Amino acid sequence: MRIGYARVSSDDQNLSLQIDALKKAGCKKIYEDRITGARADRPGLGKVLEASRAGDVVVVWRLDRLGRSLKDLIDLVNILESKEIGLTSLHDKIDTTTSGGVLVFHIFAAMAQFERSLIRERTYAGLLAARERGRVGGRPRLLSAKDHKLLTKLYKGGEHSIAELCRMFEISKPTLYSYLEREGGK
Repeated sequence: MRIGYARVSSDDQNLSLQIDALKKAGCKKIYEDRITGARADRPGLGKVLEASRAGDVVVVWRLDRLGRSLKDLIDLVNILESKEIGLTSLHDKIDTTTSGGVLVFHIFAAMAQFERSLIRERTYAGLLAARERGRVGGRPRLLSAKDHKLLTKLYKGGEHSIAELCRMFEISKPTLYSYLEREGGK
C-alpha cells in the first residue's frame, strides 16, 4: 500500500498541492502535519510510521517535507528500511524500493553532508580571518574592563546588595553573576 505524508510549516500554508500529488501517485491513506519539520514530535508522521507495514511505500511530495536535517532524513529512511518499508519522493524522483533509488538517496545525502561541511569550514575560516583583523564575534560587553574591576571590588567589599550593584551598573542579575564568575569573585 502507498501511504502519503504531507507537511506544511504553519496553519497559513496550504496542503492542497501536496495532497493532490499524493492522491495522483496512488496513496490510499494520507497523513498530514501543520508543524515545522524541525520539531521531533510530528503526530502525522508518527501515524505514518504506525500505519506502515512491511512492503508498504511511504510517499512524500519532496524530501524536505519529511525532515529538514540530513540526519533526520537518514534516520527516518533507516527506520523505514528496518521495517522493510520503501520511500518515494515525487518531486526529487527518489524511490528506495529500487537499488538505484537507494543509491541516489545516499548520494544526495552524502552531497548534502559535504555541503554542510563546506559551509562549516568557510564559516570557521571567516571567523579566524575576522579575529586576525581584531574583530571578535558575539554580543558586546556591557561593562568596560574598568567597570568590571569596580564591580568586583564593590561586590567583595560587601557594602552593597546585589540589587544595588545591578542598579548602579545598569545590568541584570545574571549579567552581574556572569562578570563575577569571569573574575573568580563569586
